[in-house]
Amino acid sequence: MDLEDFNSAPEADIRATLLACCDVRSWSDAVIDGRPYADATDALRAAGTAALAFTPADVDRALAAHPRIGERATGASTEAAWSRREQSGVASDAETQAALLAGNAAYEERFDRVFLINAAGLDATAVLAELHRRLENTPDAEAAEVARELRGIALRRLARVLELEEQLTERNS
Repeated sequence: MDLEDFNSAPEADIRATLLACCDVRSWSDAVIDGRPYADATDALRAAGTAALAFTPADVDRALAAHPRIGERATGASTEAAWSRREQSGVASDAETQAALLAGNAAYEERFDRVFLINAAGLDATAVLAELHRRLENTPDAEAAEVARELRGIALRRLARVLELEEQLTERNS
């Protein structure tokens, strides 16, 4: 969707799109309330600022929409399709899949939440290394990392909606 469509679409339509990017109502409200945007970069900037206000409850709610890393999201929803695309590089052999499963279990045991990583462009080796590194975090440090990863996923998805994903990818390279 281009910026004109984003700015002019009915609130309910944009809300559904934004909640597919990140299931945090206060975030979607802030992005909607900022319309109209002068350009797509302004929309991303406003979304990024709004994402800085994620509370622990917001993060927990949003995590419920994310599958475990290495597990393919099922269903026909926008969120599931995006998740499958983002995790496409995490496809792995049986040994790596078992390591991801064990890592996910250890992470969930330690932090009582699913491991969240902005997996777009990462392969299974990089994801596993990051999972093992983050298992050493304190709970507070990990909560901060999870919120940062969630913000990254939300902004990448919004960039995709606004047809800016290539620019975002180039900027982060």
